[in-house]
Parts: sequence; structure tokens; C-alpha cells
Amino acid sequence: RTRGIRMSPWQQLLLVWAVAVLAQTLGWRWQRTRANAGIVDVVWSFGVGGAAVLVAATGDGAVLPRLLLAVLGGLWGLRLGLHLWHRVRGEPEDGRYANLRKRWGDDQRKWFAMFQFQALLIAFFSLPFLAVAANPVAGWNAWFVAAIAVWLGSVAGEAIADRQLANFRANPANKGKTCRDGLWRYSRHPNYFFEWLHWFAYVLLAIGSPIAWLAWAGPLVMYVFLRFISGIPYTEAQALRTRGEDYARYQRSTPMLFPWFPKEDR
Repeated sequence: RTRGIRMSPWQQLLLVWAVAVLAQTLGWRWQRTRANAGIVDVVWSFGVGGAAVLVAATGDGAVLPRLLLAVLGGLWGLRLGLHLWHRVRGEPEDGRYANLRKRWGDDQRKWFAMFQFQALLIAFFSLPFLAVAANPVAGWNAWFVAAIAVWLGSVAGEAIADRQLANFRANPANKGKTCRDGLWRYSRHPNYFFEWLHWFAYVLLAIGSPIAWLAWAGPLVMYVFLRFISGIPYTEAQALRTRGEDYARYQRSTPMLFPWFPKEDR
């Protein structure tokens, strides 16, 4: 172990939440002047990645799992945040938030509450990091190697899916059409699938920690949010509004989340 600032998991959680509140407040102010709430996702991604680094720096576990946490979690958040920032900066407001804007208008109380709810989620999704940062296992083992392999495969898969979709959307001829290129032929949401899969890396890194069970909050809660709350339901509702029957055919032929071969649309 190395010397430095050491905090209990509760102290770490409160610190992450406090920083997230500040970050999302700044994001809300940015949204207020530009009428583009997509920045909330950018702040969330950078915030969760930053939480991994912060928790790793203040944890009481061995150096190796904390170092792996900082590198893997930080790079994941950096990649996703930069990808989303490129979209937010260069495109109109995401359809999900544009639809909310039709309902909420300029009621900044509701927008502020939404941004602060995302700050709370940053703290919530840092729970797996607390487990890893408390892991006393000091040397390399098969679990750590497996964690790196899962991280590499899932982050690469998500990056490939994001690039395939970006290339499809960049072609004006595809306006109003549904992407079925590459990974999008086998899953309607391959980016979400790999995002969910990525959280198992921290489950593996936490093996040996006295609070290892906390790491399961990542994949379990991410699945619930993606499948039932803020991911797939909103994304598909927006897709049906903008692409109609083309997306309905895509729904009938292509698995929702877990990749598999498409079936013939009847």
C-alpha cells in the first residue's frame, strides 16, 4: 500500500456526489444558455470516469487493483465522454431531450432536477469502484487478467458500434433510415450491450474485497436502466417517431440487446 489520503467508502461516496453535483450544475448552466440538454450525458460519462480515478486515489486497498481501477475506469469515461461531446457539439439536441423540451419548455426547475438526478446516478454508479478500491489483493491473478480482457473487448465493441453508427448517420442518403451496418445487424443496441458488459470488469477486479458484493451494482443496475428506464425505451420511442415503419421492421427482425442473428421479417 502507499501513503496518501484514505477515506472510508461512505466518505468516498459523499465526495463523489459533491463533485458530481457541482459538475452537473455547470452542465445545467451550459444547457440553459444553449438549449441542448445532451450535455448531461457528457457530464455523466466524464463524471463516472472521474469517480473511478477519485475513488482509486482515496481507497484503502492494495495498489494494483486501485491502479487498474483508475486506468480502466478513467479511460472508459474519457472515451465515452469525448464521443458524446462530439455529438452534442456538432448536432442538434438529441431527440429524447428535444421531446422533453416540448413538454417542459424553459422550466429550468425541471431541467435542474434532471441534471441533479444524473449527479446522484454518478454517485450510485461509483459503488463498484468502492469495492475495487477496498480490495487488499496485492498481486496479479487470473481475475485481474480476466477483468482487463472483459474491459478491452467491451470498450472496443462499444467504440466500433459507435463508429459504425456515426458513419451511417454522416451519409445524407441515410436520413430517415435505420442503421443495419456491422454490429447493428445483430443487435438494435450493440453500444448498450457492450456498455453493460463493461461493468463486469469491476466485478472481477473486486474479487477478494471485503465489500465485493457492491461491484454487482454496476451490471445489475445498468441493465435495469438500459432495458426498462432511460435507455432502450426512450431511444426506441424516438426511433419510431422519426423512422416509423422502417424501424418497426428492424424491431421485428433484430434482437433488442443481446447480439444474435437476425430473423426474416414477415
